[in-house]
Amino acid sequence: MRKIILSAILIALLVLTFFSNFIFTGQAVSKESIKFDTGDTAWMIVATALVLLMTPGLGFFYGGMVGKKNVISTMLQSFMAMVIVSLLWVVIGFGLSFGPSIGGVIGNPIPYLFFQGVGVNDSWSLAPTIPFLLFALFQAKFAIITPALVTGAFAERIRFWAYLLFMVLFILVVYAPLAHCTWHPDGLLFKLGVLDFAGGTVVHMSAGWAALAGAIFLGKRKVQKAPPARITYVLLGTGLLWFGWFGFNAGSAMGANGLAVQALATTTVAAAAASMAWVFLDKIMGHKISAMGACIGAVVGLVAITPAAGYVSIPHSIFIGIVSAAISNFVVLKFPKGKIDDALDVFGCHGVGGMTGMLLTGVFASKAVNPAVVDQGLIFGETTLFLHQLVALICVSIFAFMASYFLFYIVNKITPLRVTEEKEELGLDITQHGEFL
Repeated sequence: MRKIILSAILIALLVLTFFSNFIFTGQAVSKESIKFDTGDTAWMIVATALVLLMTPGLGFFYGGMVGKKNVISTMLQSFMAMVIVSLLWVVIGFGLSFGPSIGGVIGNPIPYLFFQGVGVNDSWSLAPTIPFLLFALFQAKFAIITPALVTGAFAERIRFWAYLLFMVLFILVVYAPLAHCTWHPDGLLFKLGVLDFAGGTVVHMSAGWAALAGAIFLGKRKVQKAPPARITYVLLGTGLLWFGWFGFNAGSAMGANGLAVQALATTTVAAAAASMAWVFLDKIMGHKISAMGACIGAVVGLVAITPAAGYVSIPHSIFIGIVSAAISNFVVLKFPKGKIDDALDVFGCHGVGGMTGMLLTGVFASKAVNPAVVDQGLIFGETTLFLHQLVALICVSIFAFMASYFLFYIVNKITPLRVTEEKEELGLDITQHGEFL
């Protein structure tokens, strides 16, 4: 049955793409070329490539943390996100996220099916100096990494086909509505005035809460946790993530401008401050300064600065990095691992880091940094933004957790999520892929 379904999907995709010009009319593309800013366009091409690099970086980051029997499977989960989500984004994902708004909750995908009407002669309203197609491709890379982040929670125990199905449903049901609400000019959170520069709610909070839902639904691993397979992979993955994050955050300025430079600077120092704080805290609590701690701290800082990168000053970004590291370190330390098996602490790092960054954006956002800020943060004596950030945090948390748990339930009804205890003992590399290190 699985072979029949997969064959049908491939045949349908071939037919639809072959006859797309007849089936999907889309929005007409202007025949007169708009003169885009070449510097902005060049930078956004580079930023798009940088963000894509983050996903294989995440594969190394996660792959080095799991046991040796599960390295290939864990890394492949990230790689397949690039494969599946790229196509899904072109077919329908972009339209659901950035199509004409339906109630401020979701986009109408019909005008942009198969990227019809997404060309090089038009532009997005909030990125007028670059081609519309480039904006769509840049946003695709955010969609790619989000379900890949979730995989760390259920590492070493999920069936690969079940993961692929969950990934597709997650993009359609969780990611697309959040992207529309937060980043579309007619989205509910956007109109409320919620600030999320590069993905605190859309990427990290959604992934963090989905990870928690997955860890609860799948249950604990049956096999005793193995030591990390390759600490060097974790170091390499962190370096790639940090490097790619400059495209993630600075690219969200949508141009080669001062705001991009500001976002690059805040990203740099927040990651450094968080990494330093994490290893210092480990030392204060009597642990050795470890490569794992330094890497995890840096990633937490990158996560926390993401929603604030283009809205806060450099000194405040240092504060965000240190505070986020302290909070995530405490959550990871006190997380009930005996009851909930979040294998790679995705919720404690990405979920909690994203929430910390969202709230601190409401504290430190400044008009002096970004004139687009309407309501400044608490530190400037204004409360509106902070309250809006808090409302967004609560609503996104409830939606992401409940929707993701429901998706795990649905997928499990279609095909079992967990591998058998015997296959878990043998490792996913050999049982799911027939490969091993």
